[in-house]
Amino acid sequence: MPIASTPVNTAADPRSVAPFGRLLTAMVTPFGADGAVDLDAVQALAAYLVDQQGNDGIVVNGTTGEAPTTSDAEKSQIIAAVKAAVGDRAQVVAGVGTNDTAHTIELARQAQSAGADGLLVVTPYYNKPPQAGLVQHFTAVADATELPVVLYDIPARTSLAIADDTYKTLAEHPRIVASKDATADTERAAVLIRETGLAWYSGDDAVNLAFFAVGGVGTVSVTAHVVGARMKQLHEAFLAGDVAAASALHNQLMPVFVGIFRTQGAILTKAALDLLGLPGGGALRLPLVPATAAEREQLLQDLRDGGVTGLPA
Repeated sequence: MPIASTPVNTAADPRSVAPFGRLLTAMVTPFGADGAVDLDAVQALAAYLVDQQGNDGIVVNGTTGEAPTTSDAEKSQIIAAVKAAVGDRAQVVAGVGTNDTAHTIELARQAQSAGADGLLVVTPYYNKPPQAGLVQHFTAVADATELPVVLYDIPARTSLAIADDTYKTLAEHPRIVASKDATADTERAAVLIRETGLAWYSGDDAVNLAFFAVGGVGTVSVTAHVVGARMKQLHEAFLAGDVAAASALHNQLMPVFVGIFRTQGAILTKAALDLLGLPGGGALRLPLVPATAAEREQLLQDLRDGGVTGLPA
């Protein structure tokens, strides 16, 4: 029996404002056997994620989309293809972040021209700028287009976190509207949601429910490639006040959350799509390589444990 509780008060709760919707998939980039971007498969996968998996938005040209190995021209083609496939049924958010501010601005302007609805800008990686540099970097990118910006904080990959005071400064910019937080630090998220007013998206599927509980608006997910519809149910249950149902769904999905990230996310996501016979389950670009036979077997078990249907016997 569901725990009795009151649905979210949209007049006061930070979850009431979700600028890109609740559920977004950080989409893989399908490649053909020759290594070229397969734009037909790009469109087919995007349409599947929106129409059958319930996504409100698609994030393209992120790490899961193997953006470090796609050219600027390919990035533009991917944005345009996805926008053409989903139309006004979903928002298209383009990853444009690099560790070069000038190049990031070029990609931001290109994304706007290609039809993106928003920009995902990761913390500059490898060169480790000071926080003052982060403020100038993100501000310059936000100033360069008319698109809303999502800050992407993932210190495990960039080796640099966005400091609390930096978040507060950046939140004053009218086009910086959200954060994709991949730190899994719910205590910090709760404080920053309250102090910045930014829309907070979980960037780590294993803590999606916990982020909702402290005021997060939604999820930028990798596992939603294969369990998006159930993640949507989780969101709707929580927002309706049925915490018990949301918790049960989260627990059911944990084997998938764990399984997709036993190694690199794009590798096992493409393996999962291949196992399910879905678009996007093909080649990767070096330095990424396909999942091994042992990794695929473990993934198959993880997906089964997570209740994924349509798998091979």
